[in-house]
Amino acid sequence: MPTFALAAAPQAPIFWDSKEPLPKPDLSALPRLRFLTTTDFPPFNFLDGQGHLSGFHVDLARAICAELALADRCEIQALPWSDLETALAKGEGEAILAGIAVTGASRQKYVFSRPYLQFPARFVTLKSKALADPLYDKLQGRRVGVLRGSAHERMLRDEFGWVEAVAYDKPEALRDALKNGKIDAAFGDGMRLSFWLDSADAAGCCRFVGGPYLAPEYVGGGMAVAVKPQDAALAAALDYALQQLSIKGTFAELYLRYFPVDFY
Repeated sequence: MPTFALAAAPQAPIFWDSKEPLPKPDLSALPRLRFLTTTDFPPFNFLDGQGHLSGFHVDLARAICAELALADRCEIQALPWSDLETALAKGEGEAILAGIAVTGASRQKYVFSRPYLQFPARFVTLKSKALADPLYDKLQGRRVGVLRGSAHERMLRDEFGWVEAVAYDKPEALRDALKNGKIDAAFGDGMRLSFWLDSADAAGCCRFVGGPYLAPEYVGGGMAVAVKPQDAALAAALDYALQQLSIKGTFAELYLRYFPVDFY
């Protein structure tokens, strides 16, 4: 069953228990920590107007290195997505920070840190028809749009059977139906919906309501850093750094910098 986390307003995500005693690693013998990433996944990785590698993942890698006292040995290299696995295997980098999905198959190739970002499902409505929790009463029998064949369609039909699911083949058609009042709400990936809410196309029409809804069995386990199978100690060090960045508020600062419409 999905976790239905209800809040008065979305907040920057916290995935770490500040009281969990993760041991501080000793990486004094590590000659280098090179993160491998890509350039074509904004706002996570992209080239800015001056051709410099930028993005959430780039700043997160630098913050991890600073937390581990490895700033002088920290490197970030961008490669085509198809080259990441080979480059890590050849020792051309120590970690992949590029959004590799954590699945049964990928766990055969990598050891992962704990997830640093997850992607909740969210409902969106017109601002003029914004709804308050509990949504069950407000959306009972209402038309809710969703992308046909998506994990979110399966989740909507399985877990929110009290709405009338209306499937659309393209995101543009789904969003237009919401803006034109043909459906009462849209349901989908919170991150992608947040980008749309912040766009000129949305024109300030809509907002998140309810949720966020975290359901790994439908939408995956989120993003984690991948390292080679023999580097489990490095993965543990990354967990320590990510926990500390969360406790100190650094992660929240990065998140809000790159995701101006908070999808939590």
